[in-house]
Amino acid sequence: MTPKDSKAALTGYRVIELASERCALAGKLLADMGAEVIVVEPPGGCETRAWEPFADDVPGLENSLHWWHYNTSKKSVMVDIETEVGAQQFRSLLATADVVIEAEPLGRLDALGLDWNQLREDESQLIWTSISHHGRDGADPPATDLTLLAEGGPVWSCGYDDQQLPPVRGGGNQAFHTACHYAVPAILVALMWRETSSRGQLIDVSMLGAANATTEFATLWWLNAEQEVQRQTGRHAHVRPTEWTQIRCADGRWFNTGMPPRNKREFAALRTWIEELGLVEECSSYEILKLGDQYERIGVFELDADPLAGEVFQAGRDVIEFLAQRLPAYELFLGLQERGMACGIVYSPDEMIEDPHFVERGFPVDVFYEDRNSTYTHPGAPYRFQRTPWMATRAPHLGEHQVLIEDVSE
Repeated sequence: MTPKDSKAALTGYRVIELASERCALAGKLLADMGAEVIVVEPPGGCETRAWEPFADDVPGLENSLHWWHYNTSKKSVMVDIETEVGAQQFRSLLATADVVIEAEPLGRLDALGLDWNQLREDESQLIWTSISHHGRDGADPPATDLTLLAEGGPVWSCGYDDQQLPPVRGGGNQAFHTACHYAVPAILVALMWRETSSRGQLIDVSMLGAANATTEFATLWWLNAEQEVQRQTGRHAHVRPTEWTQIRCADGRWFNTGMPPRNKREFAALRTWIEELGLVEECSSYEILKLGDQYERIGVFELDADPLAGEVFQAGRDVIEFLAQRLPAYELFLGLQERGMACGIVYSPDEMIEDPHFVERGFPVDVFYEDRNSTYTHPGAPYRFQRTPWMATRAPHLGEHQVLIEDVSE
């Protein structure tokens, strides 16, 4: 069965998305998996259509790369929900839908008579997904991706060993993305539950809660021991300083060493590599590394109880740094990976998408834009389906599918 004649995973489901940067990714994830996602834009279009950068550096409502990325595979209609006619059009759309996704300011839809509370009796099978700051039962202050990450906790854990330096916010709308990544599995579970219950439900997503739930163990340290984690360059924030993990390779590239060798197989593999490279005489840690043969595994308890284990463990780290000083990053990466040790080059996003492994896997995908008679490369999906293929099509033009409004209004 080829992608052309296969049904996608979510074929047959209709999703209504009220256009917003906060929930756009949730709609995209569902649309690329085959759901019919209709993004409802206000007159003049969603504000993100005006966000740069633009294709060919030409500003225009159809040229925003932000819009292109977050709205693949969707359909677009324009509806002014603040008018009586528009409100009725929106209700008519909902009557045909399985799922709603919205991230409107709390109270806006309620004031228009278009919120879950007013519609759930008439649309009892509808799954309504609301994405807001604190959730629907909390305050709804103005917020951006930056303020959500700061207030939610992730920013506290991101930055450098020097605690005098300010913390760092990760780029890429991570607060909005995290909320959407929680919303989508919830939607899928709600659809499954509806198959047996014939009932819809409200999914109430807190962007702040989603951000805080992804602070690793920072929140747990505070709740259980009232200790604050400290930022550490390129590694997990922790209440205690940990060993470095980032080093510079011979070609100047930064490299994350990940988990150093800690069992005799890994110590032996590293030692053999040193021998193959003819670097035994230059490597001052080689002899200590040989002692790794006597350890099945060196963990926290062994490090505390056995001083020699600590020396062997440190030798493993030292040898990786020794190799980094002599090898380019990609050669070091492949060598450690082939020997079963987790590591990674510090890539920029454009470098990552050109990595041979990702290219071979098919992660970069070419999307055809028939109005431009050209294809453009998009990031693909992190998952592959054997029988229900993932497939992206270009983002819709403003109001391109307005006929859908006419269909439901008849």
